[in-house]
Amino acid sequence: MSQKIKHPMSEALRRAYALGKEDETLTPLVLNDKGGYPVGRISKGDSVIFYNIRGEREIQLTRALTDDNFDEFPVDKPLNLNFATMIEYHKSLNVQVAFPPEDAIQDTLSDIISQNNLRQVKITEAEKAVHISFFLNGKKDNALPGEEIIVVPTRKDVSLFDEAPEMSIEGITKAALEKINDENYHFIVVNLPNVDVVAHIENDKAVIKAIEAVDRHAGILVDAARKQGIPAIVTADHGTAEKWRYPDGAVDTGHTNSPVPLILIHPEKKFSLCPKGELAEVAPTILNIMGLHPSPLMSGSSLIENKTGSFPRARRLLLIILDGWGLGDENNSNLIWLARTPVIDSLMKNYPSSKLDASGESVGLPSGTVGNSEAGHLHIGAGRRIYSDRLKIDRTIEDKSFYQNRAFLSVMRKAHETNCALHLMGIVSFFSSHGSINHLFTLMEMAKKEQVPQMFIHAMLGRRGELPESGALYIKKVEEKTLELELGKVASVIGRYWSLDREENWDRIEKTYRMLIYGEGEKIPDI
Repeated sequence: MSQKIKHPMSEALRRAYALGKEDETLTPLVLNDKGGYPVGRISKGDSVIFYNIRGEREIQLTRALTDDNFDEFPVDKPLNLNFATMIEYHKSLNVQVAFPPEDAIQDTLSDIISQNNLRQVKITEAEKAVHISFFLNGKKDNALPGEEIIVVPTRKDVSLFDEAPEMSIEGITKAALEKINDENYHFIVVNLPNVDVVAHIENDKAVIKAIEAVDRHAGILVDAARKQGIPAIVTADHGTAEKWRYPDGAVDTGHTNSPVPLILIHPEKKFSLCPKGELAEVAPTILNIMGLHPSPLMSGSSLIENKTGSFPRARRLLLIILDGWGLGDENNSNLIWLARTPVIDSLMKNYPSSKLDASGESVGLPSGTVGNSEAGHLHIGAGRRIYSDRLKIDRTIEDKSFYQNRAFLSVMRKAHETNCALHLMGIVSFFSSHGSINHLFTLMEMAKKEQVPQMFIHAMLGRRGELPESGALYIKKVEEKTLELELGKVASVIGRYWSLDREENWDRIEKTYRMLIYGEGEKIPDI
């Protein structure tokens, strides 16, 4: 008799790698029983926990599974799922939330500008719309008085952005120039997303093109501000491309723990800046330049060293956020160093600058963790440290209060009472900003304690911040955890490209939905 394979899904992943597939865009792998039927399909009345954090990329899939009026593609409804999410993805979702949001952050940079009856505009493309609005504004859903949000459409004619590294930067710059040249706008925020977005793809030539496009367009915007006599600040939310390779040469497409630049281009005076700081000091610095009083809630300080000297209040200011532009060593792992960046090089040489911490505790994340766009924009706008959902969740695991969470207990006990399955769905990673494998393991242990009759894990894999082929290692760990607990199976595995979308690419979400509900995908025998 042949020995039973205990790790069918991780071994299937290794076979997929041998065929040239990779974690981020992996098409569905579905566990099948001896009769060839999919194991662990989500059925009516089942319990589901979507354990991802962050939230903006989780909304579409959650809607497809829980919204009785959903009509973006054909679905089974109503599923009547007992559905819980780790955090609140959107107020409109009909789900239980394990860790509800705290109140919106008050007295942010945008709040203070609005309170002073100044007009502000924020410009980017759809990939980063939520960052320049919801996160930069302190997790507020609606625009502030006097605020305008301009979102340039993201290109739909490419499947991945290494095919078009310039993305929609021409449209962003065109919209920004119009506002820079309009004296009625006092605070202009421009996010150039290319470096962050393209650096998540294993194509160094495309990443360098993205870096050079951002450098070129940042120069166009700074020149326009100079002509209008407007001070400009160039900064970033976190790093990516400056540490794009591991020491062994393998590609690292994730975020980094690098500092980011802050460069001040002022027409009146060359200020002296503190050489080091953190993102929470961007807002007080901007308010200082504009002659506005920071909120007492802001723990960050202005980076301008000669604060006691008098300087003219700037009526207008341009803030350029180079998304994903970190400061790294001058070596071949630093694609920013390898690229041609005459504009930023010149600005760093000729204007005062600071190095800002943009990771770990400086942006409310656990010590040693990399930065991300959400935490970065939140801290740029808040002017103080804001503890992240990940840190709060980790602390509840440490003090054991996680096991008493009402939302989790509700769906698990419902599964026990109705003899239905519990499905745990989310990213499987140590490093992803969307979640942690430790959160998954804790939920699995909790399910065992709550005597859940059946448990199925639906894993999403990503390549960001991971070594190549890390997914198989993670899935094996999850399979070993199910064996240790004597409960559960990894029922499906899919790349996050298909599951975590925020641009209404409903064909991607439909692929994930059909995997979860109908068991569609490559059949992996559970033998």
